[in-house]
Amino acid sequence: MATIALDAMGGDFGPEVVLPAAAHVAKKFRDIHIILVGDEAVLRESAKKHQIDLDKHFEIQHASEVVEMHEDPRHAVRKKKDSSMRVAIDMVKAGRAQAVVSAGNTGALMATAKFVLKTVPGIDRPAICTTIPSAGGHTHMLDLGANVDCTAEQLFQFAIMGSVLAEAVDNTHKPKVGLLNNGSEDSKGNAQVKAANKLIKTAPVNYIGYVEGDDIYGDHVDVVVCDGFVGNVSLKTMEGVAKMIATMMREEFRRNILTKLAGLVAWPVLNRFRKRVDPRRYNGASMLGLSGIVVKSHGGADVLSYANAIEIAMLEIEKSVPDHIRERMEPLLAAAKGEDATQEKTLETQA
Repeated sequence: MATIALDAMGGDFGPEVVLPAAAHVAKKFRDIHIILVGDEAVLRESAKKHQIDLDKHFEIQHASEVVEMHEDPRHAVRKKKDSSMRVAIDMVKAGRAQAVVSAGNTGALMATAKFVLKTVPGIDRPAICTTIPSAGGHTHMLDLGANVDCTAEQLFQFAIMGSVLAEAVDNTHKPKVGLLNNGSEDSKGNAQVKAANKLIKTAPVNYIGYVEGDDIYGDHVDVVVCDGFVGNVSLKTMEGVAKMIATMMREEFRRNILTKLAGLVAWPVLNRFRKRVDPRRYNGASMLGLSGIVVKSHGGADVLSYANAIEIAMLEIEKSVPDHIRERMEPLLAAAKGEDATQEKTLETQA
């Protein structure tokens, strides 16, 4: 039985999306217990509107405050201790829930989750990771905005976390990990990327070296590693291109009677294509590196999108992703301690 706490007040639409999405998932899966966190009066009113029996399907945890979408993360952490976001994360910390899903303020969610749950030993900063449609099915990409400036060591850690996630949720043996760069040659890249390249070569992952932007959509890489600045720009660019293509295709098929007829003939193919690249099927970004499971839904997610984020949380619970990351980091930490001890002994001998 997976127990998931939902920040029911977070996102652009709050309970109007969260409740129907929760009901959809509860109907689809019997082995899930959902805790709705938020203003109980508001939740019950929304449930009544959508004809959802809260007492039959869910547990309610009252929270009197809401973190606004553009609120300063530091203010949310320090001042809003009874927000739906904070209470949901606290429930994971206390063991009442195994994961939390929120469509709320990304910065506040990351800051609060890191403050409450802490990171896995050996991980400096959590990273946001999501799946992107590709010729091979999908590609995992991280970081997508949590860390604008990253050290080579942190990119090394991202490579390990991304590999663990892909291996666990996709059942992929030795997933192929690539470092995003502006070229595949060793001479390309800035100092940060070159240093990360050397480190990741020593990581316990199947590292294939540098990959370029177009490789994200190919079939020869499973995990793409980059810093949060590059990752977020890349993600927004992908979303913009997808919207542009959809708009242009609609315009062309509506141009005249002949193009409309062509559209009708092509509709089955277009519909299958639309389903394969539908961003709602990929909603739900994992905040990897935390000691608990936190999944970020898009703020403007609809019911299908939010339901997908809940299912991602279920999968990470089933696969015990944080535990696998911890297990992968333990020998690295032990080796690092051994090296430190050797260096100290050498210095003592020299002294």
